[in-house]
Amino acid sequence: MLYAQSPSNSITKTFGILTAGGDCPGLNAAIRGVCRAASGRYGMKVMGIADGFRGLIEGDVRELKPDDFSGILTQGGTILGASREKPFREESRYTPDDIQHDKVTIIKENYRKLGLDCLVVIGGNGTNTTGYRLTWEGLNVLGLPKTIDNDIAGTDRSFGFNSALAIATEAIDRLHSTAQSHSRVIVIEVMGHKAGWLALYAGVAGGGDVILIPEIPYSEEMVLQAVRKRAEAGKTYSIVVVAEGAMDKGEAQMKGKELKQAREQAGEKTVTNRIARLIQEKAGLETRTVVPGHMLRGGCPSAYDRILSTQFGARAAALFEKGCFGYTVAKKGTLITENKLEDIVGKPKKVDLNDTVLNTARSIGTSFGDC
Repeated sequence: MLYAQSPSNSITKTFGILTAGGDCPGLNAAIRGVCRAASGRYGMKVMGIADGFRGLIEGDVRELKPDDFSGILTQGGTILGASREKPFREESRYTPDDIQHDKVTIIKENYRKLGLDCLVVIGGNGTNTTGYRLTWEGLNVLGLPKTIDNDIAGTDRSFGFNSALAIATEAIDRLHSTAQSHSRVIVIEVMGHKAGWLALYAGVAGGGDVILIPEIPYSEEMVLQAVRKRAEAGKTYSIVVVAEGAMDKGEAQMKGKELKQAREQAGEKTVTNRIARLIQEKAGLETRTVVPGHMLRGGCPSAYDRILSTQFGARAAALFEKGCFGYTVAKKGTLITENKLEDIVGKPKKVDLNDTVLNTARSIGTSFGDC
C-alpha cells in the first residue's frame, strides 16, 4: 500500500468530506477545521457528502462554500448528516452480474465523476475501517477519529469523548441527591459496548460506588457485597455506573450470539436491568435504573472537543496538501499527529487494567465487581 501518493495535477485540489456512524459533539467543529484550513490556507475546493457513505453512493453531494462552514463551531450534530451505511458488508454487495449495483463500485465511480483528489471520513472504528478498505480500491483517504467511547487505537483521545463525559458526569451528580432523598440504589447505564472508558471516567468523576465495564467481568456476589457494605455502614444510597457492554464472569466466556441468546432467554435485554433486579431482590434495597442514552451524543461540544476537533481538521488538511493519504489523525501526548489506517483498524482501544484512573478508583474503595 502506497501512503504518499500525489493528488491529480488539477489546478485546484478537491476533496469530499463526510461524517459516518453515530453522531457526537464536535463533528461540526471538525468539519469547520478541515474546511477552513483546506479552503482558506490551501485554496482547495470542498464537496460535502450527505449522510455518510450513503451520500457518496446516492450522489447526494454539494459544494461547500465558506458560509456553509461558518458559525458551526459550537453546534452539536453534523451539518452533513450521518448514517451507518457500510458498503463492504456482504448484504451491501451483489453478484458479479449485477456489478453496476455494487455499492463499492458506485462509490469509486462517483469519487471519479466528482473529480475528487481525496475523501475525508470522520467517524469511529467502523468508518475508519471502511476508509482503509477504500484505499485498497484506489481512493485517497484521510480519517478523523470521533467517538464518545474513546476506543480508537493510536490516539489518546477521540473527539466527542470529553463532551459525553461531562454529560454523563452531570447525570450522575444529579442522581446523588435523588438517591439520597429516597434511600435508593440507582443504576445508571452509559454507552460503551466494547470499551469502558466513558463509564470508568464518568464513574470516578461522579463518585460512583460501583463501576462495571466490559474489560472487567463482574461477579454478582461482589456487586451485592459492595452495596450491602455501604448499607451496613449507614450509607443510605449507592450509585452503580454500568457500561452497556458490561458482562458477568460467565458471560465473558460466551461468544456474541451465545450471549445474546442467553440474555433473551433470561428475559433481560440489558445488563443494567439485571443488575437492578439483582440488587433489589437479593440485597433488599429499593433500586431504580436510569439510561441517558443518546443524550450523551447530543448538544454542544465542550471547549476541549472544539479545540481537539479543530486541531484534527487542520492536520487532515495539511496531510492532504502534502499528498499523504491512508492516514487518520491522532493526539499523542501534546502532539497532533497521525497513524496509518492499517495500524489502527480492527483494534479497538480497551481500558488497560493498569490504567491510572482505574487504579485510583480502586485505591479509594470503588468496586468493579471483581473482588
